[in-house]
Amino acid sequence: MKQAIILFTYLIISISFLSCKSESEKKDNQIRQYTPVNKNLFNEILAMDKEFFDAYNTCDLKKQADIYSDDIEFFHDKGGLMTSKQDIIDGTKRNICGKVTRTLLKESVEVYPIHDYGAVQIGFHKYYNNQEPDAESIPMKFILIWNNQNGKLRK
Repeated sequence: MKQAIILFTYLIISISFLSCKSESEKKDNQIRQYTPVNKNLFNEILAMDKEFFDAYNTCDLKKQADIYSDDIEFFHDKGGLMTSKQDIIDGTKRNICGKVTRTLLKESVEVYPIHDYGAVQIGFHKYYNNQEPDAESIPMKFILIWNNQNGKLRK
């Protein structure tokens, strides 16, 4: 019983200290507004995102293949890792074309340069099942690594 009282007292004191953060500490814990490090790169990545997903949404498989790097690593939460560009294109043709549309939530996009490589793009997007037009689409977070290959960005 004495140990229970000591433990309870310790928990109350701990909770009290946790709730006594200063205003500056509370502000530090809030999400900060994103500002691009390189506005030109940010705009270039947004343009490439649009180019790729316009091709994705219209089933332009050739355009998608042109944007994919030959040494692509595609990670999907359900499908796992794919490293074959042709397998990704075949899967898109089979599972996506005419069935799924992607929209970008532009206000969520963040782009960070990767020195001597390219950039990482982080944001939220939604996928819509064209077979179920009334189905709700929930925003999903994504991360894309863009590689600058001789002046051309590739996924």
